[in-house]
Amino acid sequence: MVSKVPGLVRYIVVRGLMVIPTILVLYTFVFLILRVLPGDPVLAVIGTRYIPPEQLERLRELAGLNKPLYEQYLSYLLGILRFDFGVTLVAPQGVPVWDYIKLRFPATLELTVAAFLISVIIGIITGILSAYFRGTILDESLRIYSVLAYTLFIPWFGMILQYIFGVKLQLLPTGGRISPGVHLESITGLYTVDSIVTLNLSAFIDSLKHLLLPSLTLGIVLSGAYTRLVRNNMIDVLVSEFVRSYKARGIREWKIALYSFKNAFIPTVTLMGLQFAILLGGAILTETTFNWPGMGTFIVDRIEYRDYNSIQGAIIFFALMVGLVSLIVDMVYALIDPRVRY
Repeated sequence: MVSKVPGLVRYIVVRGLMVIPTILVLYTFVFLILRVLPGDPVLAVIGTRYIPPEQLERLRELAGLNKPLYEQYLSYLLGILRFDFGVTLVAPQGVPVWDYIKLRFPATLELTVAAFLISVIIGIITGILSAYFRGTILDESLRIYSVLAYTLFIPWFGMILQYIFGVKLQLLPTGGRISPGVHLESITGLYTVDSIVTLNLSAFIDSLKHLLLPSLTLGIVLSGAYTRLVRNNMIDVLVSEFVRSYKARGIREWKIALYSFKNAFIPTVTLMGLQFAILLGGAILTETTFNWPGMGTFIVDRIEYRDYNSIQGAIIFFALMVGLVSLIVDMVYALIDPRVRY
C-alpha cells in the first residue's frame, strides 16, 4: 500500500493539472463572447438615459474597460487566483462579485446536495430492483420510468409539483428558502445545517419543507440515468463467473446481491461526479422555477442587466467547482478500482 502512495499522488497531481486548461478555455470563451456582443456593456447596464461623460468614464474604469483587451484578459485572470472576480456594475455598483458568490452559493450547494442524494438513492434502488427482477413487469416499468424521468422538462415538472403539493394539497411551500417569520442565525449559509447547529427545530422543519420540492424535482429528473446504469452493470455482474461460483457454493442471495452491487458500483461513481457537476450548473432552471435565491437566479438576474463582470465571475466560479468535483471523483475512482494505473 505504501508503494502505491507516490503513484497515487502523481495521478492526483496530473489530473489536477488537467483541470487548468479546461478552466482557461472556458474563461477565454466567456471573456470573448461577453465582449463581442453588440452594444456598450456600461450603457446596457445603466440604460439609455443621459449620463455625464465623467460618470461614464468612471464606470468604464470600474469595469476595467479603459484598458486594452489583452490587459483586461490578463488582469482578470490574475485576479481569479486571488478570488477576485471583479465588481458589480449594477446598483449597488462596485460591490465585489465574490461577496455575492459567498452569499448565493450556499443556497445552490444545499439544493445540489439534496437533489444529488435523492437522485442517487432513487436511481440505485430502482436499478438494483430492475436488474434483480429482470424480464418481469417491474423491470419493464422501471426501465420506462428511467426514460421518462430523464426526459422531463424541469420547469414543467416543477410547476406540476408546485400545483399538486403547494396549491391543491397545501402541504409544501412553492418557493423561497425559509418563511418570512422564521428566525435563523446564519453560520454556513446552509439553512438545514445552520438550524441543526443552532438547535432551531422550527427553522429546520421550515427550511426542509422549502427544500423538498425543488430537490425532488431535480433529483427525480436525474435519477433515471442511475437507474439504467446500475441496472445494466448489475445484470453484467449477475451473469459473471464469480456470481455463478457463489451460487454453486450455496451463498445466500442477499450476499451475492451485495457483492454484485460493489462490483457494479465502480462505473456509477464516475456518473455521480458528472451528475453532481451537472447539478451545480443545471440548478438554474430549478432555482428560477422555485424562486430559490442561489447562483442560478443570480446569473439570470445579471444577464438581464448585462452585468458581464458578475456573469463572468459566476461562470468561472462554477467551472472551478466542477473541476474540483471532477478531481475528487478521479481520486475516489482510483482508490476503489485497482485497475486504474497511476
